[in-house]
Amino acid sequence: MLSPSRSLALGLTLSLATALPAAADDLRVLDTLTVVGVAGGEQNVAGSVDYIDAEALELQGHSDVLRILRTVPGVNIQEEEGYGLRPNIGLRGSGSDRNSRITVMEDGVPIAPAIYASPSAYYFPAAGRIHAIEVTKGPSVIQYGPRTSGGAVHLFSTPIPEETSGYAEFLAGDYGRQRLHAFVGTRQEIGNGLEFGALIETYQDQADGFLERDLGAADTGFDIDDYVVKAGLYGPNAATPWSLELKYQTKDEVSNQTYLGLTDDDFAANPYRLYDAAGNDQMINENELFQLTGKIDLNSTTSFTATAYSNEFARNWYKLHGINADGGGASGDVGLTAILEDPETFAAEYDLIRGVTSLDDSIVVRANNRIYYSRGISGALDTEAVLGGMTHHITIGGRIHSDEEDRFQKEDAYSLNNGVLALTTSGPAGGTTNRVTGADAIALYALNRIEVTDRLQVTAGLRFEDYEVTREDFSTSDPTRADGPTRVRTTEDDVVLPSLAVLYSLTDTVDVLAGVHKGFSPAGASDDDVDNEESWNYEAGARFTQGALSLEGIVFFNDYDNLLGECTASSGGACEPGDVFNGDAVEVSGLEVTGAWDAASALGLNGFSLPLTAAYTYTDTEFQTSFDSSFFGDVEAGDELNYVPDQQFTIAAGIEGTRWGTHAVVNYVSETRGTVGSGSIPANDVIDERTLVDISAFYEIAEGVRLKAKVENLFDESYIAARRPSGLRPGKPQEVLFGVDVTF
Repeated sequence: MLSPSRSLALGLTLSLATALPAAADDLRVLDTLTVVGVAGGEQNVAGSVDYIDAEALELQGHSDVLRILRTVPGVNIQEEEGYGLRPNIGLRGSGSDRNSRITVMEDGVPIAPAIYASPSAYYFPAAGRIHAIEVTKGPSVIQYGPRTSGGAVHLFSTPIPEETSGYAEFLAGDYGRQRLHAFVGTRQEIGNGLEFGALIETYQDQADGFLERDLGAADTGFDIDDYVVKAGLYGPNAATPWSLELKYQTKDEVSNQTYLGLTDDDFAANPYRLYDAAGNDQMINENELFQLTGKIDLNSTTSFTATAYSNEFARNWYKLHGINADGGGASGDVGLTAILEDPETFAAEYDLIRGVTSLDDSIVVRANNRIYYSRGISGALDTEAVLGGMTHHITIGGRIHSDEEDRFQKEDAYSLNNGVLALTTSGPAGGTTNRVTGADAIALYALNRIEVTDRLQVTAGLRFEDYEVTREDFSTSDPTRADGPTRVRTTEDDVVLPSLAVLYSLTDTVDVLAGVHKGFSPAGASDDDVDNEESWNYEAGARFTQGALSLEGIVFFNDYDNLLGECTASSGGACEPGDVFNGDAVEVSGLEVTGAWDAASALGLNGFSLPLTAAYTYTDTEFQTSFDSSFFGDVEAGDELNYVPDQQFTIAAGIEGTRWGTHAVVNYVSETRGTVGSGSIPANDVIDERTLVDISAFYEIAEGVRLKAKVENLFDESYIAARRPSGLRPGKPQEVLFGVDVTF
């Protein structure tokens, strides 16, 4: 637990911070949390920040956050089920599994169900309702902990509108796909200088899925219902203008998804095949979020924002875990990865996966049942002061946070007959995993952007993290936990993370920048020999902006003292899910290049818009030591990280008239390896290069009413999305959607 003195210290810090002079802001509650950027990065930030605004998101029309983030350089993604339900996102080679190596937020609140106790984000907001996205990879990430090595992805929900307005979009298409996104909001004067605002929003998405069961039609898709309600009070004309917003958000998901993939030969024959043994695989989850955010302009140069939040998330992923051809259930069952990697040695088990009639207790299915909560209070002060003849833009903030993961899992055994699974033995509750991991943390940060001259600005930052994580393991034969824990592991630490960034304007059109910051990720409740992840991260680059053209190039170098890896079911390692492993010293370097150009504006074409953007990423990774690990494998110095491609390139182009428009995105990703290694990638480990093309178009048939069409994977390319944890799984095939949207 955090000491009373440290809690008091945070309270005093935030209280004293409100007395500092600072910069004025408008009344939008989240303005102190967002950096308003442009294509290629924010011009007034001494670091790498990319911002995708509402207009760009509308133009793309994606519901999959992985497709959205392809337009941002430095982002590493691993697809999973083709729809982006459980994205795996990394930044600059940080590791992408379950977003556990980066910080992901919505409206300033961490979205991982338990960011300290268990950072793997099996929950992710429905990207189709997100209003804007900010990706921070440079020294500015020091304000977004706790994970500062790779960077942060910040999502922003639909704001309460300034006046009564609404929107509705419906799309339908292949594989039973149906998407609905609608919201209506208003802001009205209610007397005595007060204003009231409200927003009601829903996002609903469903599909039958594109995977094909061996024995005929079956639903391999999903059904999502997401709702957001916001209410706000505003005092814009008060002596100290203020605002207060309450947000409630809830999401339910049922998805018939599996980790089970295919052998190389079966994938070559039909990449969309699904073996019958996964017939009962299903994820059920739900979350409920309450968030209260208040802001006050203390004077013409000071604003303070505070947020209290509570997020609860429950999930149960019931999925195939192993095969026992002798009918012995979980005792002696063979793992799916071993079977699919060597179907000749495990011929009997391979036959059962494919649907051969089995003995009782031959098909082992695990109920991965977990409950999470995440709660906290945060505050941020923006201030401006003139000291020593220089203007200082100061941000001071902090957060008190607690979270918990409760794993209470069991295994059942089935028989398989003519593609139908029949329960033969129901395992005891908590009989597989019975443990609780909880965390408490205090975080403080400060940033000072100093305008040294008209052309030079220097930003210095400092972050402090103090956390404690405790894991209690209970006996699997003690479902009530009456006997107390059989083992307790506690990790506590405090760290100081500095940052420094410099931005210098060589000319009115050319800026150069450089920065360094210390990266960190907490190790969680690990064994004594597991250390925190720490790194020193460097970047330098230049920006050019002139009229309709903007260009940016940044080189980066991340020097890890100890890269962490967390074992999850999705990672596929021979390890216990939740355990954390040292990766020792790793160096990650690369180049990011972005550009944006409105050709119509540049060429003086009135009545048209011809936007063109491009993003390129080169990444090189290298382990610096040799070691053996049940998570990373047998590592030799010089090996590369897995799931980090050397080359990525995205180009997006569009043309818009007064009432119509079309947009295309081409994304290329070079081949990458499924496991750590070096040299040429073995055929049984390679994830092939691929190029995907998405297009969309709209036509306005009446004021505020548009017809829409969209094709994802235009050329219907079949490709390997992932090899882990259990065989090859495909990316989504071509999907065609048609629909309409209405704006009022």
